[in-house]
Amino acid sequence: MNIPNAISLGRLLAVPVAIWLIMSNYWTAAFWLFVAAGVSDALDGFIAKRFNVATELGHYLDPLADKALLVGTFLTLAVQGKIPVWLALLVVTRDFLIVGGVILWNVLGRTKAIKPTPLSKANTAAQIALAGLALAEAGLGLAIGPVVAGGVYVVAATTVASGIGYLRRWLSAASSPEPAE
Repeated sequence: MNIPNAISLGRLLAVPVAIWLIMSNYWTAAFWLFVAAGVSDALDGFIAKRFNVATELGHYLDPLADKALLVGTFLTLAVQGKIPVWLALLVVTRDFLIVGGVILWNVLGRTKAIKPTPLSKANTAAQIALAGLALAEAGLGLAIGPVVAGGVYVVAATTVASGIGYLRRWLSAASSPEPAE
């Protein structure tokens, strides 16, 4: 296992710790763990690209760690009343549909992957920002409730739009002989 994969694995193993911290109301520690996870995500990607040590394991492990952290954080923030439950369910549903779509795509023998779109990347960035802001509000005592509330609607809109975009691309690609890019 190389260094970027070890960093991704560490981020994945941090997910239950983050969930426990949030559920135990250790907001400051949860915030800083979330920040550290974000730094580790940037670091493992930089190392893999810079030193040309990207692996197939890393290709799966990195996004798995990212999704697990976001889903775990969103669900526990919802349980703790820091974000609306409906938003957490929306985010989780979209992610399950994407993972299910990827699995189905592979089962159907499609070899070309449907890559994330700019909208999907914007959605992920909005989710990370909202989770970070909600944790910062609780953990650092910042008075940013209106910013968090606005972030809820940005995440909802980008989640729905991104989910529809993936569905349209999959349906289009599935009806063609060659998978879409």
